[in-house]
Amino acid sequence: MKFNKWTVGLAAVGVVSLASAARADEKMNSLQTALSNTTISGYVSASFNYAITPGGGKNQFSPAELIPFQGQRNSFSEGAQAPTKQDGFNLDVVKLTIAKPEDESPWASGYQVDLIFGPDAVGYNTSANAIENNGNVGQSSDFAIKQAYVTLRTPVGNGIDWKIGVFDTIIGYEVFDAGSNPNYTRSWGYAIEPTEHTGILASYKLNDMFSFSAGLANTLSAGINARDGESGFANNSNNKPDGAGSFWHKTVMGSATFTAPSSWGWAAGSSIYAGAVYGFTSSTHGYANDYQLNWYGGATMNTPWKQLTAGIAFDYAEHYLAAPVNVWSLGVYATYKATDKLSFSGRAEYVEGDAVNSSSNFNPDLMELTATVEYDLWANVVSRVELRYDHVLDDLNSVGDALGSDIAFRTSVGLYANIIYKF
Repeated sequence: MKFNKWTVGLAAVGVVSLASAARADEKMNSLQTALSNTTISGYVSASFNYAITPGGGKNQFSPAELIPFQGQRNSFSEGAQAPTKQDGFNLDVVKLTIAKPEDESPWASGYQVDLIFGPDAVGYNTSANAIENNGNVGQSSDFAIKQAYVTLRTPVGNGIDWKIGVFDTIIGYEVFDAGSNPNYTRSWGYAIEPTEHTGILASYKLNDMFSFSAGLANTLSAGINARDGESGFANNSNNKPDGAGSFWHKTVMGSATFTAPSSWGWAAGSSIYAGAVYGFTSSTHGYANDYQLNWYGGATMNTPWKQLTAGIAFDYAEHYLAAPVNVWSLGVYATYKATDKLSFSGRAEYVEGDAVNSSSNFNPDLMELTATVEYDLWANVVSRVELRYDHVLDDLNSVGDALGSDIAFRTSVGLYANIIYKF
């Protein structure tokens, strides 16, 4: 073994032995080998929120009070109470990702861990064993393990890639990471969807056009190691004659994606996606403890105008048994990239629910329009300004506490600014 001159000099005066130096060097090399393909990445997201109308305390009676990650309630995150972001400056979230991607070998393996810190982490993945004094699932922590899974490949056909652990839901047009979405604020469709699962997911790419995924998880609602029947929760009495409440019942999911080939000209690279998730959802998801079915269909489309891309997203959620309710949303997206730094994005959305349930955030019929301007002046920084309009279409008095009882505040307009540094 070859040593540097400093090690040889120390060995000559008896400070170290060459044998111990060799062992230390061997351990270091093993560590370096294990970490050689590990990557560390993430981002810091901050924002400013100005409620143009209604503002102040009246905001709680408007649709803005329920916008995911923005209002009084973090309605997306299983009903968690999060600090309001209205009318002020905010730290949204800090994300840290540590990962080792799979290589190209037939029996490849890897892992990924996503940690999030800050207000947007509140209620994201409630622990199955975190019980607060009032008997509810603990949701006040501003730290969360967003994802943590092992990846494995089995050489069957073109190769099946597996995720085992905690992973993001497989459906939806938008994602948790705001910088990866065309708009800063999230859609109502996003709020209808599940967020994460503890389980196993298999993905298979048939060819360049078709790919599929299928999985099995504990629950549809968020919660690391959560169980059907509220296992680990304060109330374990949800044993229903039809089997709801059985710890053995699991959540099933599947999806299919079509990607247009290069021979399709300007449409090449466009994709169509469909997926479904069916399983147990806890009461913290907005309804009573029972089963829920989520369907999703969406498309991202290139256009003959190279600078313009378009998208469409349809979400449908049906809740069974204790509180039957159906809710669906349709969203249309467009992004025009004027230059390498400047882009304009818009979203129009309609949401409709067919049942009145004061514990649900999504029963009223409503619409929203969002316009976003992004100009990335600094390297690694996403900077944008956004204007959002939400309007409830039905009589607020008919939906009780879902959006407040004051009919004068069925409309909200908000102005947002968002800065994200990606590392």
